[in-house]
Amino acid sequence: MAKKSGEKLEEIKLRFNKQAVDENARKAVEAFDQDKWHNHFHIDAPYSLISDPNGLCYCDGVYHIYCQWNPVPQNKNWHKNKSWMHVTTRDFINYSYPELSLWPGDEYDKDGCHSGCGFVEDGKVRVFYTANARDENYIRSVVQRYGTLQEDGSVVKEEIIVRGNPEGYTAHFRDPNFFYRRGKRYFAMAAQRMSDYPAKSSRPTNGTTLIYRETDKHNEFELLGEVKTDYYDFGYMWECPNLLRFGDTDVLIVCPQGVPHQEYKYQNHCLAGYFVGHFSVDSLEMLPSVFQELDRGFDFYSPQVFNDGERQILVGWIGMPDLTDTVASADEGGWLYCLTMPRELTLKQGHIYSAPVKEIENLRKDCKAIDVDNVKEFSEQLGDGTESDLTIKFGDAQKVEVALNYGDEKVTFSYDRATQTMIIDRNGMKLGGKGIRPFSDGKNTDVNIGTRKFKLYADETLKLRMFVDHSALEIFMQDGEEAASMLLYPVDTVQPKLEICADKPIEKVCGNIWTLGKFNYA
Repeated sequence: MAKKSGEKLEEIKLRFNKQAVDENARKAVEAFDQDKWHNHFHIDAPYSLISDPNGLCYCDGVYHIYCQWNPVPQNKNWHKNKSWMHVTTRDFINYSYPELSLWPGDEYDKDGCHSGCGFVEDGKVRVFYTANARDENYIRSVVQRYGTLQEDGSVVKEEIIVRGNPEGYTAHFRDPNFFYRRGKRYFAMAAQRMSDYPAKSSRPTNGTTLIYRETDKHNEFELLGEVKTDYYDFGYMWECPNLLRFGDTDVLIVCPQGVPHQEYKYQNHCLAGYFVGHFSVDSLEMLPSVFQELDRGFDFYSPQVFNDGERQILVGWIGMPDLTDTVASADEGGWLYCLTMPRELTLKQGHIYSAPVKEIENLRKDCKAIDVDNVKEFSEQLGDGTESDLTIKFGDAQKVEVALNYGDEKVTFSYDRATQTMIIDRNGMKLGGKGIRPFSDGKNTDVNIGTRKFKLYADETLKLRMFVDHSALEIFMQDGEEAASMLLYPVDTVQPKLEICADKPIEKVCGNIWTLGKFNYA
């Protein structure tokens, strides 16, 4: 049995050659302009799949961004070979070339280096991640482990902090994320409870967040228990926890999977959202506990947040688990997904507002001012990558539609004042997610993956800030009160036209449209 395991491990090690992978990634990035869907101002997969942002931290003026990556391009099992890709930046405009930083290679992580956090200790960038391995019967085992970033960009794997999963929880036990209280270090863990309360639970497992606290001995942690909320049976797994603090208010971000959708919320099969209130490290209660979504788009998941000393900065994944068959670039380009632009988070009246970090404004080039009155229809040709910051003053208009028109394809944002409802519809695009897809638990909860519908308060004006890249779109509504991220794959290489129409004349449309430059890699 040991011999079999050794042979498998040696085979796994042969897949990963950092020098060759880094060179392939560099060549791929330099060829981005040859691909109509590679983005200008989003971090893309050089090739193969990228997913969860990991290890975000700030050290000596440098921002470190890791994310999960499959660096083996010939392998179409997209989620195999879970590794970490690494880039750095000082200004969120100029980046280092993507490099392979952490990859499977020993008995603990031979089946994947899963998500984790980054932190700075003694002037060094360190990571804390979940190492995943399976035995010959495909039974999973996990440990939580440290590593330290080296000068060559690789992470040296170090001590194991937690071995295995606690009793009563499955081996879906991952994504450690540090936070600090009362001078002590804690971490939150994504976990899957083996439910022993059939009367409360409709599934054999459900998600939760566990809290660990460092003991008086450095790097020794004890399990305190679960975060207590009013959402006991809310999906079968909670991934990617982040516990943040805004002043004296706590925010717990989690990603529940498998929550039945409702008419105006929970419309992705994997969610990303948060609780706002006060978290007690004594009782482990989060009070109050009302779950709100971070993003209303089709493709937003596994965000991670870090602090640079002044700001809470979020990077998310523009993608969605288990939907790789809807990603057009997978077939034509051999790559999947990208990351969001970095977003600064603020907390207002118990709700998170988000906006791209201010540095993104340094991408702005040509600007066209918009100021039109009393129109039912308005259009403006957009350039090759744009930011549109517009205010629509309704006047007598009750229904307003904003569209991105790609010739005979389009995506629309339709707002109805009578119901205070926004509907995003990408069924007008030929490629990518659209139509009806059964919900992941197979029950009577079919989801229209081509539309999203949610409540949005807009009394007299609708404010939209829209970033249109080659295959990624991020829109921020009402000064960032709501955001929506999504993937778009226009068939033809055409620049979109922004079109606005209404049922009655709109009193005013005003704002600015900028052509944006692109990230630089060096």
